[in-house]
Parts: sequence; structure tokens; C-alpha cells
Amino acid sequence: MFVWGFTAILGRLISLDAVSLVWHRMLIAVAVLLVYLMARKKLQPLSFRNALPVLSAGLVIAAHWITFFLAIKVANVSITLAMMSTAALFASLLEPLFFRRKIDVLEIGLGVIVVGGLYMIFRADDTHLVGMMIALCSAFLSALFSVVNGKLIKRHKPTTITAYELLGGVIGISLYMLTAGKFSQDMFALGNCTEGGFWGLLGGYCDLTLLLLLGTVCTAWAFIESVAVMKYLSPYTVVLSINMEPVYGIVLAFLFFGESERMNPLFYVGTLVILSALFTEAYVKRRRKRIAENQ
Repeated sequence: MFVWGFTAILGRLISLDAVSLVWHRMLIAVAVLLVYLMARKKLQPLSFRNALPVLSAGLVIAAHWITFFLAIKVANVSITLAMMSTAALFASLLEPLFFRRKIDVLEIGLGVIVVGGLYMIFRADDTHLVGMMIALCSAFLSALFSVVNGKLIKRHKPTTITAYELLGGVIGISLYMLTAGKFSQDMFALGNCTEGGFWGLLGGYCDLTLLLLLGTVCTAWAFIESVAVMKYLSPYTVVLSINMEPVYGIVLAFLFFGESERMNPLFYVGTLVILSALFTEAYVKRRRKRIAENQ
């Protein structure tokens, strides 16, 4: 979660636009992941019929990352991560549609609380309204991707799914840039980062260095470890860890960027309200599961 929270920091530092940034990220990550899977002989070949839905899911995660980094560049890291914490609410609304189950009254109630937290955040800073709306779109896409993955994971190995999804994202973005005439030398013009200080020491290699870090450590490696950790941690613990990602990211953003990430106190109250609702949902659902297992 700490590593995933650091992706927002890298997104602000890298000078590329959101689309080019995500294209580089996914290309590096899929290359690393494919090499890893082939070396371990764990790559599961998929037929075209089975691969198509997985490749299509890659378009969703690509759109999520593009809107995520765009929101960071339009607003800032703190606002983007606060909005991203609503992904669990979107997931609770989407799951009944995909898995044909009844809507949980608890989820509706907590959803209302989340909306209240969002209102506080909007009231705290209305100068970044566009960035907030982009980040909310990113949160919805993140939830949609998670729900779609919940169906795909029943048929294929997690590592194989991710490799194909990353590949699908690269293909999708490449086709978009080709048709839009954006596939030019400019997207390969890697240079200085947006911030000086320590990052300035990297000079013209700053973008390249951080892109490699983003694609390898914060994407390919983070995914592999997230799968491996499920052998040792319960789903409840993993959910709590994921819910802490905005907290890590906001703290890191303040440490790296200082005053530009300082927000109105009402912003932090709203964020706390949203996170409290998410933790409450995870806790109640865990208790329900235990009660059901003991009956």
C-alpha cells in the first residue's frame, strides 16, 4: 500500500502528460511482468476468445490511471487520493449488477455518509472542482475494474490476467494516440521533472528514472507482491491496508511538496469521514461472515 501510495508522488513529479505517462508505465510493467512469468514458466496462454475480455479490462485500468494522473496534475495529490477513497462506494453499487445480488442496506447507509464526507471536501476547496470530478471518474473506473476482475479471477491466474490487462492497455492507448495523431517524438522527450531539489540532481534523466521506478517497483513488483501476500494475510487485513492508501499518499505528498499540499481543515475532516465509513463497512462485513460461519 505504501508503494502504491507513492505512485501519486511520481505522477506529479514526472513531466509527461497523463496519457503518455500511463503508456510508458504500462509498457514497462508489461515487459517486466512477461519476462518474470516466462522465466518462472507461469505464463498461461489464452485463446483469443478468452483473452479478449481480459484485454478489454486493460482498457478500463488504462482509463483509470489516465484520469488518476490527470487529476493530480489538474488539482493535487491530496485531493485526488481523497476522491479515490470513494472507490469502495462505487464498488458496492456495481457489485449487485455484476453478481446479481441484493443491494446491502449497510452499503447504502455508509454511502450516504461518504457523500457527506465528499460534500465537506467540496466545501473545503472549490478551486479544484474540475480535478475533483476527474478523480471521482477515476475512482469509478477503479471500482469497475475491481468488479470486472472479480469475475475474471475465477477463470484465470491473477498474474496472467494482469499481464494481459497491461498489454491490452498498451495496445488501446497506442491505437488512440495513432488515430488522434499524438504518437510523436514529443511523448519520448523525457527530461527534467516538474520539481527541483533532490530530483533536480537527476537532471535530464529524471523522467526516465522515475518512469522505470513507476513501471517496475510501483506496478509490476507491487502486483506480484500483492498476490503473494494473500498467502499470509486475511482478506479483511488486505481491505484495511487498501483503505489506508489515501492516508499514506496524503502524508507523503505533504512531506514531498509541502505547502502546496496543505488543505483546509474541513478537507481532512471530510477525508476522515469517508475513511471511517470504509473501515466500518469492512468491520461489519467481517463480523457478519464470522457469524454466518459459526451458525
